[in-house]
Amino acid sequence: MSIHHQYYKTGSLMIGGTSSQIIGFLDPPSFREYPNLDSKFIVFVTKNYQHVLAFVFAVSEINENLHILPNISLGFHISESYFIENRLYQIAMDFFPTRQNFIPNYKCDIQKDLIGAIGALGSETSRHLAVVLDIYKLPQFSYGDFAPVLNSHFPNLYWMIPNEIHQYKGIVQLLLHFRWMWVGLMSFNDDSGEYFLKNFQPILSQNGICSAFTEKIAATYIFDELLKLQESWNKTFVNIMESKANTIILHGETKAMIALRSLLQQGEIDYGKVFSKVWIMAAQLDFVAVAFQKYWSIEVFHGALAFSTHSKDMPKFQNFLQNVRPDLANSDGFIQPFWEQAFDCSFPNVSFYDDDVKTCSGEENLENLSGPFFEMSMTGHSYSIYNSVYALANAVHAMYSTRSKFRIMFAIDHNNMQPWQLHLILRNITFNNSVGETVHFNENGELIMGFDITNVITFPNNSFIRVKVGRMNPWALPGKELSIDEDAITWPRSFNQVVPLSLCNDKCYPGYHKRKKEGKTFCCYDCVPCPNGKISPQTDMNFCLTCQEDHHPNKQQTQCIAKIAIFLSYEELLGMTLAIFALLFSWITALVLATFIKHHNTPIVKANNRNLTYTLLVSLLLCFLCALIFIGKPEKVKCLLRQTTFGMVFSVAVSCLLAKTITVVVAFNASRPGSSMRKWVGKRVAKSIVLLCSIIQATICTVWLTTSPPFADVDMHSVAEEIVLECNEGSVTMFSCVLGYMGFLVFVSFTVAFKARKLPDTFNEAKSITFGMLVFCSVWLSFVPTYLSTKGKYMVAVEIFSILASSAGLLGCIFFPKCYIIVLRPDLNIKGQLIMRKKQKF
Repeated sequence: MSIHHQYYKTGSLMIGGTSSQIIGFLDPPSFREYPNLDSKFIVFVTKNYQHVLAFVFAVSEINENLHILPNISLGFHISESYFIENRLYQIAMDFFPTRQNFIPNYKCDIQKDLIGAIGALGSETSRHLAVVLDIYKLPQFSYGDFAPVLNSHFPNLYWMIPNEIHQYKGIVQLLLHFRWMWVGLMSFNDDSGEYFLKNFQPILSQNGICSAFTEKIAATYIFDELLKLQESWNKTFVNIMESKANTIILHGETKAMIALRSLLQQGEIDYGKVFSKVWIMAAQLDFVAVAFQKYWSIEVFHGALAFSTHSKDMPKFQNFLQNVRPDLANSDGFIQPFWEQAFDCSFPNVSFYDDDVKTCSGEENLENLSGPFFEMSMTGHSYSIYNSVYALANAVHAMYSTRSKFRIMFAIDHNNMQPWQLHLILRNITFNNSVGETVHFNENGELIMGFDITNVITFPNNSFIRVKVGRMNPWALPGKELSIDEDAITWPRSFNQVVPLSLCNDKCYPGYHKRKKEGKTFCCYDCVPCPNGKISPQTDMNFCLTCQEDHHPNKQQTQCIAKIAIFLSYEELLGMTLAIFALLFSWITALVLATFIKHHNTPIVKANNRNLTYTLLVSLLLCFLCALIFIGKPEKVKCLLRQTTFGMVFSVAVSCLLAKTITVVVAFNASRPGSSMRKWVGKRVAKSIVLLCSIIQATICTVWLTTSPPFADVDMHSVAEEIVLECNEGSVTMFSCVLGYMGFLVFVSFTVAFKARKLPDTFNEAKSITFGMLVFCSVWLSFVPTYLSTKGKYMVAVEIFSILASSAGLLGCIFFPKCYIIVLRPDLNIKGQLIMRKKQKF
């Protein structure tokens, strides 16, 4: 079945030039005859008839345009393959022989001036056609889908649709935009479907998207086989309905849509379930129907998002369609079958005329047909065909132009142009079509034009409209390829105009992160709270984030909050309390010292070296005061003095106690007849002990300060929500040496005092020193675990408390009894009374 260039009775397309050029057009109606069945079972995809009309419209426009090919008229030859592969090769060969006889590769009689071929709708058809056309290097334009594998094998093939990989990326960007991470895949059960699944699924995985199911649509063109497919279709329908994936990506061609509609119709009849999913449809697809699907509802596609080849409205084309009538067409082998199946009528005197069918008047209006049967607005496929015709015409125009470099290059006149000469022009051609859009091919023969994203809105009368809601431009700047107007989208009615969710499970809210389920794909996960110290500010985070050092998580672990700088200050209650106690004990110590100085001639003061007593009291006074250095903001000078001052004054205080105790022991042993220790009795030994012990500690502190001195530092990790301003000890080893030496002095002093506590001496302080050192050791032994278990400013508070407590313990145990006698019992502070009490005691 074919159409030749004399198409309409209203006028010839041969405008009146000196020559004509023929364009071949293959397979647009997509219908099939079955010789073994009654002829009324011809399957005719009426909607694809618009492709024929778009082709004819473009040829007509060019022939009427005096600025394009003014001396040349375009003709055309349209053939249908009936989905039979062998017929494709015959059609391809039929483009080249003489006008009267089919003699392959033999030129005689009048030749067809063929300049190019347009077709076909499917990549497989284009491939079979290209096998023959490529031998003759004839330009071929494919407008259905872009199979990249053909691009390298057939260099004379031009693509009126962007590379399929661009469409894959566009679909992925659309899925990511709506956060649809759990989607279904459906494709036709053919080589093109296999190619789609093989190449698209890895792209999904790379972008964190999983396929919930993969279904292949089986189809048949023999009605007897439909029963065999029902079981398969029902199983597919159930799998789709039970899936949690609310988004389905559909890939295929006309045959896939016809089979899909049968599958959905059968499933809804058998299971009584209304199908409610969001379809994302590839550009190769179109909403088509054949005669037996005429009254089927298209509600299932309401809210679908369809990628389609970019197109623009053409009012002239709609006017052209309104004038189409069966009686106005000449040599059109398609219009009567189209008219009969579209309007459910029959023309008289045709082979399949039936008395039960109404007669076609020829006055039926195309505008009354539902969308699946015919559209009055130009579809993306028709727009591609229209641009294909214009590309060929402009290429020929450039070739014949008197100023054209191509005409000079090839020495062309109107009678010797060869189709292969057009390739150099087509690879570089740029022109504006009749609606003002720029048409341009790149070096790979790919049309530089993106995809429209349309939203399908259906109506109860089985009509629909397409609303453009976005654009996919693969050649835009990175990150700007996809533009989408989310507010303009109408969703399937069951979603109540809320963006559907398509996830394997509920999303993980901020504060939680995803943890993979064993045995499931990575899109199926559990939501678990973030560990301490980490946050997840967004939904569906794969892992939790760690805040910067100077920030900490909020309680919900959804954002980072700046940490507050803290230190033990005088303004807060804890610091103020410790400072008050330090001053109070300092005042008490000063009062004791003043009391001892006032009563310096009394026996109890003179006992055990009066100067050691004064030195011990001054040391204790400094111990209380050095606690104040630990309070306040850490600064360089404070950090240098804090531990060294504490270490020095405590060492002096403990060395005084050691000297006092040793003095008692030496005096007791020297009192024995003939003792050789009498030479050690005196103040020199006590002074030497204090001086020697203090020099050793001073040496350790000096080495510390010169090698690795303490410095002001910040601790961002000890306390989760705070930055601790502290003094870094510089060298932990040297700090340990200071504490260790002080501990050594305490141990020696305690040991000596403990052994000397029962010496029979009137003024023996060993017992008081023993109790004082016992308190001192208890405080500092408890200090170590307490200090290590606290954080931040409380570590400083613990150390201050230990300093105050241990110093107060020494002050109380050693000097409280003496002060009691001096102040409250002065009658006992005489030598005779003390000796008498001693004798009474023993």
